[in-house]
Amino acid sequence: MFIQTEQLADPAQLRFNPGQEILAQGGEQTFASAEEAQAGSPLAARLFEAGNITRVTLLQAAIIVEKHPDADWTDLKPAMLVAIMDHLTHGHPILSTDTPKAEAASQDDNPLHNKIREIIDERIMPVVSRDGGEVEFVDFNDGDVILELKGSARSLIGGIENMIRHFIPEVERVVDHLDAIPKPGLDTPEGRAVKQVLDEQINPSVAMHGGHIALVDVQGDTVFIRLEGGCQGCGMADVTLKQGVEVAIKQAVPSINAVLDSTDHAGGQNPYFAPGKGGMEAY
Repeated sequence: MFIQTEQLADPAQLRFNPGQEILAQGGEQTFASAEEAQAGSPLAARLFEAGNITRVTLLQAAIIVEKHPDADWTDLKPAMLVAIMDHLTHGHPILSTDTPKAEAASQDDNPLHNKIREIIDERIMPVVSRDGGEVEFVDFNDGDVILELKGSARSLIGGIENMIRHFIPEVERVVDHLDAIPKPGLDTPEGRAVKQVLDEQINPSVAMHGGHIALVDVQGDTVFIRLEGGCQGCGMADVTLKQGVEVAIKQAVPSINAVLDSTDHAGGQNPYFAPGKGGMEAY
């Protein structure tokens, strides 16, 4: 699922277009508080959980979220996108009066989706669960298998991709569902320049130690990265970031002032995907 966002005339309002129906009956439903949402819409209630949200309006094919004037969309938007994607792909009810759908019911008659789930359940989960990891199928879109990777599973994405591609030739890539969220910052001159630094200067060296550094997003003068493979949980991760990666990026792209790590180092802080009040897991 790819969710488009649209800034409205009111800077406090952001429109989310998930490319699928929200209200089957059309019209609109507006919730002006978390209490109203809890009584009327599980989806709206989930959006209020992020905090600093003052109104959620559900339309036939879109969602309009209004934030508190002092809040920043830079902090709220990633949490909104993850919540909407997770809610819709799992078939949770939109309104409290809706009948809950079976998880991924719309995909149950798709043999390819079922084959991917089978590989995950029988071949991948027994391995990743040993270290507390978890893998959940989200979607298959244009050759990409989109997965929700939790815990240690994130460091095994390369092996997971090889396993799925071995049994299903139609699969071209395995993508974390957070990386499937559109990020305009990656298509800016700064975003492309940072990616070039990672691909050509940093990752060839890091790969010799079994690690990889992924570019998550570029927002203004700030770069968000994720340490994967041997880098995740490494005791030298902070040194690698501050003395190596950050220095190289700033030298190549002078407009960048900060490089932040969005990796979950088993209890570390996450400056990019912040957990909501309802317990949304941080990555």
